[in-house]
Amino acid sequence: MEEESVEVLTPGPEPSALTERAAADPTQDVERAFAEVLAEVIGVDRVAADSHFFDDLGANSLVMAQFCARVRKRPELPPVSIKDIYREPTIRGLAASVAGAVSAPALPAPSPHEAPTRTTTARYVMCGVAQCLVFLGYCLIAGVLTARGFEWVSGARGVASVYLRSLVFGGSLFVALCTLPIAAKWILVGRWKPREFPIWSLAYLRLWTARVLIHASPMALLVGNPLHVLYLRALGARIGPGVTILTRTLPVCTDLLTIGAGTVVRKDATILCYRAYAGRIQTGRVTLGRDVFVGEKTVLDIDTAMGDGSQLGHTSTLLPGQSVPAGARWHGTPAQPTDVDHVRVPPRRCSTLRRACYGLWALLRLVVLYVPLTVGGLYMVLQEVPALDRALAPGTLGLLSPSLYLDAFVIATVVFLGGVVLSVVVHFTVPRLLNRLIVPERVYPLYGFHYGVHRMIARMTNIGFFRWLCGDSSYIVPYLQGLGYDLSDPVQTGSNFGTEVQHETPFLVKVGRGTMVADGLSLLNAEFSGSSFRVTPVQVGARNFLGNHIAYPAGGRTGENCLLATKVMVPLDGEIREGVGLLGSPCFEIPRTVERDTRFDHLRSDRELERNLRAKNRFNRHSMALFLGVRWLHLFLFTLIGLLTVDLYAEFGTLAVAAMLPLGLLVTTVYYVLVERSFTAWRPLRPQLCSIYDPAFWRYERLWKMPDRHLVVYNGTPFKPLVWRLLGVRIGRRVFDDGFSVTERTLGSVGDDCTLNFGSRMQCHSQEDGTFKSDRSTLGAGCTLGVNAHVHYGVTMGEGSFLAADSFLMKGEDVPAGARWGGNPATETRENPHRPEACSAAARQR
Repeated sequence: MEEESVEVLTPGPEPSALTERAAADPTQDVERAFAEVLAEVIGVDRVAADSHFFDDLGANSLVMAQFCARVRKRPELPPVSIKDIYREPTIRGLAASVAGAVSAPALPAPSPHEAPTRTTTARYVMCGVAQCLVFLGYCLIAGVLTARGFEWVSGARGVASVYLRSLVFGGSLFVALCTLPIAAKWILVGRWKPREFPIWSLAYLRLWTARVLIHASPMALLVGNPLHVLYLRALGARIGPGVTILTRTLPVCTDLLTIGAGTVVRKDATILCYRAYAGRIQTGRVTLGRDVFVGEKTVLDIDTAMGDGSQLGHTSTLLPGQSVPAGARWHGTPAQPTDVDHVRVPPRRCSTLRRACYGLWALLRLVVLYVPLTVGGLYMVLQEVPALDRALAPGTLGLLSPSLYLDAFVIATVVFLGGVVLSVVVHFTVPRLLNRLIVPERVYPLYGFHYGVHRMIARMTNIGFFRWLCGDSSYIVPYLQGLGYDLSDPVQTGSNFGTEVQHETPFLVKVGRGTMVADGLSLLNAEFSGSSFRVTPVQVGARNFLGNHIAYPAGGRTGENCLLATKVMVPLDGEIREGVGLLGSPCFEIPRTVERDTRFDHLRSDRELERNLRAKNRFNRHSMALFLGVRWLHLFLFTLIGLLTVDLYAEFGTLAVAAMLPLGLLVTTVYYVLVERSFTAWRPLRPQLCSIYDPAFWRYERLWKMPDRHLVVYNGTPFKPLVWRLLGVRIGRRVFDDGFSVTERTLGSVGDDCTLNFGSRMQCHSQEDGTFKSDRSTLGAGCTLGVNAHVHYGVTMGEGSFLAADSFLMKGEDVPAGARWGGNPATETRENPHRPEACSAAARQR
């Protein structure tokens, strides 16, 4: 398997690069050893000391990662990292830069490998059974309440009576769903405290139950609203006045969260107050002082703190034990001091009364308008449409009845097509009208009319369905232009944007000609302080390539012809970077491209591009049609379940309604497993190095349109690894998956007893400009991936190794068994694993 991957992905150097510089053979011991290792990696007899790794030898980051791994296996040599490679891209320069590591005192040896806490299969299964019973109990209660509520609404006479009863029923259900997590948390847990306990234990079952109920609460609809802050306070969080929280990733161990007055937490920030490590759950405090700023796509791990007036920039991480001093500005992964000011909008007066009125108005709008109209409107439609009234009459349908399938077909088709058409009309008209009410660069106070309009524009223009439909095809360009993006005179490649592109307003986005964007781009064209906000243009230069999961802020200091690597921190200071690549957080320069990435450029010449683009468009249209058909068929199956539920209600009562949710989840899971495996013809994917105009790449793009959002329901349960196994992931026993994702299922491998935290991912591919690469990645038994950790393709992590939160483990890396790595890009760390004092004491008591 490894030989196949190397053969596919590793090119050799140009022969002239070896002969022209033969007179400069290395003379020093370190140079000679480095040259021997590199020669073995690239398969040549010798390497000149002053040959440039990328320009002369034709190497790339994958090859050099393998070089670093082999150097680390030789204890007589100083270790080198990929960052060292880019800083000194010759053998002579590299040896000189790390020569001090040979003569200096040896680094402290890493602490002995800490074996993960392993559980028995019986305990693993019993926890899964208990979780299943909790879920079924929740479905039963929800089914009883829903059935009784609709029975009561159906007894109304007249529109006014239907509205009033829908208001009472819908409002009561909303209040119940909001208060249930609060009651469950205080009853099951009480107050969270810093501690440590094994996964799959009774303590873990309580944490999982509290987390599921919190995430299922409709209060998630009010993120960015002062009511959301009150909700967190009711769950035990200590939050001061004037706090703005925009992230949807809700903390679970809320008693351990402290936030001072006037603090801002941007969207996509992750603050959980717990983590999973080596088979155990560790809970710890996160403390934010007054007037703190937490940027976009940040992670605050347990036992972290930020002093009053401090800032944490975008794409940054505080690892356990880190603390930002008062008034300091930090950024990076792990965070380090910087001079960049991330709060660029002046404050405005935002009183407590203003916040209270905004929250009250949002609550009234939700309870008095949206909820009763949804409940009552659904009832009126079912009653007034003759075909639906006939189909929903209890006892009139059977599983073998042709009328059941005909009615389901008609209902599903009308709902699907009608929903798509209505969404398109609203999607492209209403936000444009609302945008006239927002003036760019004008500072507005939070929680007012303009803030509400801005939030509505953001919600209405970030609908995932259309991005998934048009993404990775030529049709994403006119779609984004229709939303409001400035893509003047675009160069159509057929893969200009991926499926996951988000923004805060589409009307202030400008992307230069010839730029290509992978998945996960977040355009930050709104700026916030503790009391104000403004929208401001964001501009991406021409002929750029943006990798996966990048937050691009307004004022980003990048110009034309740049490569922004996966998870890179876009700089906000310094000169404008042009003609270079940027990697890491904080970022540093790397080559814009290498020889391997230009080998398919001939396919993008004018004549070849036109022909290849037509072929790709045909394939992408088929993929889009399949996407629509798959979504419609899923709705059809759900309609069948709904009709059968109503038909069986007369005989089985509320049990029929209660069974609808688990049955729907089971059908959804099996359905998408069968669809995805049929797209691959039930065969595993193979490593690829090809052009984006190769049909092999188009088949990958088709697979990326398969949704996996329903898998979040299985997070933290033994059922999630089972679903991964059905999807083709080679996954071991007793794996803990708290929110892990794999882009190419059959290229990923996970060993026994691994611990996979929330937001961690394995991405077994990369696309740079017109070149696509994929390879296998393997996690050995007992590995731990931290929160939001990212594992690239061609990676191997040895048994019991650990990757810290929000780290980026680059392609081709080989992590030794028991090693601890962290950072962006990740390198080996020698520090002992963080063990909070409370956790250490608990461990000693056990």
